Amino acid sequence: MEIVPPKVILAIGAILNFFGYFMIWLGVTGRISKPHVWQMCLYICIGANSQSFANTGGTVTCVKNFPANRGIVLGLLKGAVGLSGAIMTQLYLAFYGDKEGESLILLVAWLPVLENDVKMFFNLFFVSLGLAIFLLIMIIIQKKFTFNRVEYVLSGVVVLVLIFSPLVLVIREEFNIWKSKKGLVSSDISQLNMSIQVENPPSSKTNWSLCFKSAFNPPKRGEDHTILQAFFNIDMLILFVATTFGVGGTLTSIDNLGQIGKALGYPDSSISTFVSLVSIWNYLGRVSSGFASEILLSKYNFPRPLMLTLVLLLSCIGHLLIAFGVRNSLYMSSVLMGFCFGAQWPLILSIISELFGLKYYATLYNFGSVASPIGGYILNVRVAGHLYDKEALKQLEAKGIFTRKIGEDLNCVGVQCYKQAFLIISGATFVGSIVSLILVLRTRKFYATDIYKKFKQESQVVQDTIVTSRENN
Repeated sequence: MEIVPPKVILAIGAILNFFGYFMIWLGVTGRISKPHVWQMCLYICIGANSQSFANTGGTVTCVKNFPANRGIVLGLLKGAVGLSGAIMTQLYLAFYGDKEGESLILLVAWLPVLENDVKMFFNLFFVSLGLAIFLLIMIIIQKKFTFNRVEYVLSGVVVLVLIFSPLVLVIREEFNIWKSKKGLVSSDISQLNMSIQVENPPSSKTNWSLCFKSAFNPPKRGEDHTILQAFFNIDMLILFVATTFGVGGTLTSIDNLGQIGKALGYPDSSISTFVSLVSIWNYLGRVSSGFASEILLSKYNFPRPLMLTLVLLLSCIGHLLIAFGVRNSLYMSSVLMGFCFGAQWPLILSIISELFGLKYYATLYNFGSVASPIGGYILNVRVAGHLYDKEALKQLEAKGIFTRKIGEDLNCVGVQCYKQAFLIISGATFVGSIVSLILVLRTRKFYATDIYKKFKQESQVVQDTIVTSRENN
């Protein structure tokens, strides 16, 4: 988005999403010759990474349009992402019923192709909350009863109505803005447009030597940093480490939730229920942290990094519940993991925009997101996966089985399967919270000021221009 407009980014994302998942669907259903493993990996990579284009095009644009309410905006947008799994499930059942899973791949392929007022954001929040509640009810009902095709279609229609209902609110808000501008004369409109115009200076040839020299001479916190100034900034390094341990730990818990349930002896029905409900708690964590952090920051100058620290400490409780396998505690730990995983994202992305400015936010946004797969690889693959396999092999040897078939899955039973791994993850997350606390101390003076003063002044200029024009007319 530093080079092309958001609509181009969104279009590229839609094309990559369709191509990647459509090719997977063609391969799975046998409509093309059987792809090689590397080809399927390439298709998965293309389809999965298309989300980055959609996230960048939508999220960054909204944050730049509503800079004084960025926490709320990020909470709403990331909350929608949190609900996406449950939404796709309902739409899949509505379009294809209980058909084979290949149809889900086709759905994922084709479906995505298709004034600064806080009150407006709260209205959008209530709509999204209604959608979350409906999905929660449907998940519970569909686990208890068998639906026919008509009932699946009806539930899908309700989901679609709730998804598109925010358009009614947006159209109404745009109409109100149009009416407020209707009485303005042309000179007032020019003045109004100038007052709300986002600075976007014409691109010029980059002086790379000057760029590298300024990399270690950053501006004050809150002012626009260059990409290199942000990359080499100690605050960014601290936030990146905290994100790696924090998001990586909760992501590991969520990815292994089903296998953890089997290892601890939970029935399949219970495992299916709390895995499904993680999506809802993920949503609640995202919108809660976005709205709560924005309100606390605007009213009490409560620093967002401190809220991130508290979320990381809360997630440690969930990790410890898994490590010690407390009876029936997996329900609570799944709630904590879903909530904390979701709550971290609006906080992290808001902190990046507040400390380093919005000029290069598209690049910095994606740089911050890279911490998630890095943390997931370290804690999920190298720690949890390795220790699980080690314990599973030990149990096989205890049974007198020293060889197994190639490709045969390892199954581990008992608390020991994940105990050591999640003790390590708990420790890593606690370290992440301490690192985050260092950021709190470094930025305490910055957050003690009105960090949105500039944006509030620009908004006040717009309102004063409208009021003055109405009085003159």
